[in-house]
Amino acid sequence: MAMGGQNNNRGVMAEINVTPLVDVMLVLLVIFMVTAPMMQQGVQVNLPKADTKAMTPAEESVVVSVDKNGKIFIDKDEVPAGDLRQRLSVMFASRAKKEVFLKADAGVPYGEVVRTMAEIKGAGIERLGMVTEPAAK
Repeated sequence: MAMGGQNNNRGVMAEINVTPLVDVMLVLLVIFMVTAPMMQQGVQVNLPKADTKAMTPAEESVVVSVDKNGKIFIDKDEVPAGDLRQRLSVMFASRAKKEVFLKADAGVPYGEVVRTMAEIKGAGIERLGMVTEPAAK
């Protein structure tokens, strides 16, 4: 039972041990799966289901409009851009159904529409519907 200098048919291993590699890859996969949803930025919008019926707003629903000049309206009343969030917060403070429909002119820059959507969502509105006209066939 001599240890040490005996030849016991153990040579140099020429194989790669893949177990640590698999462990590291699984850890990286979990990290990316957890952090990927946090990296997404944008405004959350509830998209309608694919349906051919037109969406009609209810009588008590609020419509925020952005005209071609960038002016913002709540129903028919013009609102300064900085006051939109506060006005909507006050309007919906006592309402159970927090839903707003957004109408924007086709000529309004995309950034202005997104800013308006962010202000609406910042006021605590849970559902935001985009109002469009049907495409010509």
